[in-house]
Amino acid sequence: MSRLGKLPVEIPSGVTATLASGVLQVKGPKGELKFAIPDTIEVTQEDKAIKISPADQTAESRAMWGTARATISNMMVGVTNGFTRDLELVGVGYRAQMQGNDLKLALGLSHDVIYKPRPGIKIATPKPTEIKIEGPDKQVVGQTAAEIREFRPPEPYKGKGIKYSDEYIRRKEGKKK
Repeated sequence: MSRLGKLPVEIPSGVTATLASGVLQVKGPKGELKFAIPDTIEVTQEDKAIKISPADQTAESRAMWGTARATISNMMVGVTNGFTRDLELVGVGYRAQMQGNDLKLALGLSHDVIYKPRPGIKIATPKPTEIKIEGPDKQVVGQTAAEIREFRPPEPYKGKGIKYSDEYIRRKEGKKK
């Protein structure tokens, strides 16, 4: 039995949630999100809360029970507060700047990398070596950060590359004579 799945998801003030034909739509000050409810779970809306329960007792429905509850909870947080992910550029000459809505990265390659963000995602560069990604959808914010990091992942000898701000790079010792 899912311990988290049993808990109802509270609907914060200023957020409207509508449940229609297997789709939960949540609107708030930071944006609008939709979630297609799987057939293996049942979702009901009561007053200022959303309750999730498995449709039957199969392994798949029990697994989706907690997952769906976490997704719906993240939607509530996303449309009220939003999610952020911070990246740091480490290396001589590595820098980032905004070019309109696009992110322009100088990463020591023969050309600058231009990254076009997905709709609903805001990218800012407070410093030339910092990138701040914001948006209402936790999965899309994390995926955007992973795609930017993939251009030049940090290497273990000097630590150069694009890393998450809370990431620790495990350093290796170089060659010895």
